[in-house]
Amino acid sequence: MEFLAKKSSLFECQSCGYQSAKWVGKCPSCGAWESLIELTKEQAQIVKSSSMISVSNSKAIPITDVKDEKISRFATGDEELDIALGGGIVDGSLVLIGGSPGVGKSTLLLKTAGNLAGKNVKTLYVTGEESAEQIKSRGLRLGALSQKLYLLNEINLDEIMAEMRGGEYGFVIIDSIQTMYSPSIPSAPGSVTQVREITFALMRFAKETGVPIFIIGHITKEGSIAGPRVLEHMVDTVLYFDGEPTGELRILRCFKNRFGSTSEIGIFEMSEKGLVSAKNIGKKFFSKHAQNSGSAITVLMEGSRPIAVETQALVADSPYQSPKRSANGFDSSRLTMLIALLERKLGIALGRFDVYVNIVGGMKIAEPSADLAVIAAIISSFKNRPIKTETVFLGEVSLIGDIREVANLETRLKEANAQGFSKAIVPKIPKSLQIDIKCFEIDEVDKLLEWM
Repeated sequence: MEFLAKKSSLFECQSCGYQSAKWVGKCPSCGAWESLIELTKEQAQIVKSSSMISVSNSKAIPITDVKDEKISRFATGDEELDIALGGGIVDGSLVLIGGSPGVGKSTLLLKTAGNLAGKNVKTLYVTGEESAEQIKSRGLRLGALSQKLYLLNEINLDEIMAEMRGGEYGFVIIDSIQTMYSPSIPSAPGSVTQVREITFALMRFAKETGVPIFIIGHITKEGSIAGPRVLEHMVDTVLYFDGEPTGELRILRCFKNRFGSTSEIGIFEMSEKGLVSAKNIGKKFFSKHAQNSGSAITVLMEGSRPIAVETQALVADSPYQSPKRSANGFDSSRLTMLIALLERKLGIALGRFDVYVNIVGGMKIAEPSADLAVIAAIISSFKNRPIKTETVFLGEVSLIGDIREVANLETRLKEANAQGFSKAIVPKIPKSLQIDIKCFEIDEVDKLLEWM
């Protein structure tokens, strides 16, 4: 009696790449609904072959015997992009740049391609979204035309790999990863299987040849890379553009970097010549023209860079039974905590008022050093009393009303002094830290009640 062999199925989530032997309505990994689809026999074979681990003569060795890797970098020709990358482009790296449509991803990389081509680096720009004529028209406006810059209007991975291997390029740009497809995979462009195979092919090429590859990826309304999240795990560096397409400033943030820090940012401004490094960025995020209630200045540390930033607050009568607490660029839960602290420790009744906080210029505060500035802006708006424009506020505020010290205080104060501020409200400075800045008044406070 013959028995039929049991069919083995493989289901894969099209959002995160999670795999399961059976179908489920909700992905256990990312929580997406109805995102698991059954792979064909050919697709399942590709997944299994790509996940196979070579068992050659590899042996474990003591970590002390591992040789140090020498990382070779070269400049992009754009100072802000170099800062975001951690010092420049690493040979053989695979970099993903994400951002909403119109924010300037293609513009920045085309300008970078022009810079490198001008330095005699043979560069390939692969586009699957625009024609070669459109790219040339933009390149003419950006001043990026060069005999060393080559355009390839193609979405077939086999054709792209053939050009990359035969062209002896020193830098490659893929615009965008969601439009590329491999003819050996029977699935639509942008699917998990397609993106995995294409990214593996690009990664192997980059590591084998030492040619750095930049990939452009679109993002969803939630702010993540459109399509499978597996892409972010495979690349070496992930950069995201922040900023409204209609605004002038763009902030390039690093969220992953295998070759450097993830705390650095690049700041750009949109001009007639495309995205260029923002000049004199110290004055881009605050205004000292007039005294206004609800405004206070603090100094943030973005990586190794201090930036003076204006925090704005608006306290208004609430028409609702439950007043609103809204924050743009500041953590909403921390804002609620600071409001509760003001009510409890200082007796400022904000229970019937809406409180809005905004960080100027699209900056996002992820450190507690701005607590004191936010509180100062809220009190200033509540009492309708302007704060002197020459004062900055630095300090973390605890739940018991203490003002705690912040890191890199001397660096922040020197930046404040360089931007024309003459006074700072700061926590108690340790005796071991000697700060001497000419023509700069430092007011040390230990408790929130002391400052008030």
